[in-house]
Amino acid sequence: MSLAIEQLLADAGQASHEPRRGFDVAAGLRRLARDAGYTTAPPEPFVLPLARAHHQLLVVSRWCLSHTGAAVHVERLAAELGEDPGGEISGPLKDLDVDGAQVFACMLYLADHPESALFWWQLAAGAGHGVAAYCLYLRHLGLGEAREAEHWLQQLQHPSSGPDDEFMTGLDRFTLYIRRHGSPTLVSTGGIEAEIERLADTSDTHGTGGLVCRPDQQLADRLHELAGQH
Repeated sequence: MSLAIEQLLADAGQASHEPRRGFDVAAGLRRLARDAGYTTAPPEPFVLPLARAHHQLLVVSRWCLSHTGAAVHVERLAAELGEDPGGEISGPLKDLDVDGAQVFACMLYLADHPESALFWWQLAAGAGHGVAAYCLYLRHLGLGEAREAEHWLQQLQHPSSGPDDEFMTGLDRFTLYIRRHGSPTLVSTGGIEAEIERLADTSDTHGTGGLVCRPDQQLADRLHELAGQH
């Protein structure tokens, strides 16, 4: 059975429309300066639980972009989906590069397209990607959606293969430490937003409700470039 990724996104978009956002050049430049170490972030005050989950998700997303081979996985996913918007793919979606779907979701979240990220996280988590399930847990937790967050936590902590409570506590502490102290190995996200907005412009013409359809080679090349700066 052939499937069009745009049709799946359009169906998802009926329930969760993602409005287009203008690209804030000034904010992007400030992030670039902060990531490069030319400026420092203001001291972080006491963080409420919902905001903490959002901060943790930012850290995990940036870590996924910085992981070895992230750009290669995005490149593979782009090749599997094809460059033709509206074109069809053959075979089940779980046979796509699941790691690429996870990285693409993180790129979308960091570029302020959370509903699009949600679609790709769900696709990756449905294919058994544990980090995608963790991202969904954090996303729903950050929105105060306790039932949905608990669902993905249970999926993540499957008795036969999932991590235990001690591991989850350690992971939470790790993300908070990176959030507060930073890491020199994280890829800068300053060059991602413009590429995602370019893809969003293409998606607008295919009735996907504002959801971003697919990565392409140019996006993978950009991630290769950013990763090569370390």
